[in-house]
Amino acid sequence: MIIDFHTHIFPKPLRENREAYFQGEPEFKLLYDSPKSRLCGARELVSAMDRDGVDLSVVFGFPWRQPEHFMAHNDYILDSVRRYPDRLVGFCCLDVSHGQAAREAERCLSGGLSGVGELAFYQAGIDREALAHLEPIMALCREKAVPVLIHTNEPVGHWYPGKAPMELSQIYRMATTFPENRMVLAHWGGGLFFYYLMKKEVKERLGHLYVDTAASPFLYDPQVFEIAVKIMGSDRILFGSDFPLLKPARYFADMDGVKLVPGDREKICGLNAQNLLGLAMGRPRGEIRN
Repeated sequence: MIIDFHTHIFPKPLRENREAYFQGEPEFKLLYDSPKSRLCGARELVSAMDRDGVDLSVVFGFPWRQPEHFMAHNDYILDSVRRYPDRLVGFCCLDVSHGQAAREAERCLSGGLSGVGELAFYQAGIDREALAHLEPIMALCREKAVPVLIHTNEPVGHWYPGKAPMELSQIYRMATTFPENRMVLAHWGGGLFFYYLMKKEVKERLGHLYVDTAASPFLYDPQVFEIAVKIMGSDRILFGSDFPLLKPARYFADMDGVKLVPGDREKICGLNAQNLLGLAMGRPRGEIRN
């Protein structure tokens, strides 16, 4: 089974009139102001999954500031999972600094979603204020035994829309602040996995972490797959495409070009996600629903 752990889908009114959502949502405007930034719905995602041989995708929306936006988007995720129960697993997404955040996460998880994410701190990075806002969400996810996916990025190199001003020390502090949460760090965890090579402390304190591969072909040479497996092992790496930013085929081509043993590739492309999400082996594909 191939599982894409990182995909974004948007409801039809938003796809057809994104400009109406820019007011009061600077992060959304930053990432989606350009018409080249694609917005796709659930049906388009499932059709793309069929073309690329992906069995299951984890879907989520956007960390909107305004509650009417994140609630409506989460409702769309809930509806999409109900329409495609054999193809989609939904996560709740929101602005953790909003006073209704924990209540909304509880509503979504009780309604059938399977985790929280992709949470993001695009303006200030993961500072101590962000950690304080995260605490109620992390407590709920521990109680529900569900994973949390958080946007991280490398602190060096070229700038691009969505690259937050964060340092590896911030990412490490977040991970060690919530050691009992099953946490997925997007985009290779900003490179934090390199420090698994340290002889003291780090590897043991990051044992609860996963990283996903979202945007990898834009950020890293294909060798990152091989190197990451050597450093941190293959049990904590999750294939994520960041669809519709990139198609899964780009990632499969990168993996084809490096030395991955079949067992490691199977873990990255599906087995690790199955274990993290508690899915039964051999979950069948469903049919596309109108």
